[in-house]
Amino acid sequence: MAQPDLNSRKKLKVLIADDVQETRRNTRLMLATIDDVEVVAIASNGLQAVQFAKEHRPDIVLLDINMPEMDGLTAYSEITKFYPETGCIIISAEKDAATFQNAISVGVQEYLVKPFTGDELEEAIGKVRVRVEQTQQRILQDTQVRKQREAFLVQLATEYAKTRRTDDQAMEVFEQLAANPQCDPRWLQTLAMIYVVRNKWDRLKVLAAKLEQRNNK
Repeated sequence: MAQPDLNSRKKLKVLIADDVQETRRNTRLMLATIDDVEVVAIASNGLQAVQFAKEHRPDIVLLDINMPEMDGLTAYSEITKFYPETGCIIISAEKDAATFQNAISVGVQEYLVKPFTGDELEEAIGKVRVRVEQTQQRILQDTQVRKQREAFLVQLATEYAKTRRTDDQAMEVFEQLAANPQCDPRWLQTLAMIYVVRNKWDRLKVLAAKLEQRNNK
């Protein structure tokens, strides 16, 4: 039996954001000693961190809690809007309960108090890595299930369109396909015809508005 290649493990992409240059440099040096970790971007404020996250899609972000332009917690909230699987370690000189609770409330997984050691950073990275990998796996599985479901719906829709079915089951299939923003226009047109045949004028009005909105983009 072939043995797994331990060197083939995917590198963990990390973004650092801190307004203090020395902290940025020290954190990067610490991360350089951790296997399978790659620093993909370094930001000096929260707004820059969000922009770099969009460009580099890090697995984990290390964010100082107090930064100009945008604080670390707000920056993480913004990042998770487009990459919800991103893990976060907050870095702070503060260790009061209120600050810690605020970090937890926005989904932060680990909290390091300055000054921290390389061992503390590596431990935090290890804990967040587990969470990130689990989340990525769940998203992958959800995506596969969704694609399988969509393929099945398309198969049914193709059959129903050929036989010109307009019953409740056919209407439900086309409505489920129409809920996808990237729905094939032909299914929307078929659904519109079903609404006309069945006198579903209210639904037809909503569908027409959706079609008009898509055409205006």
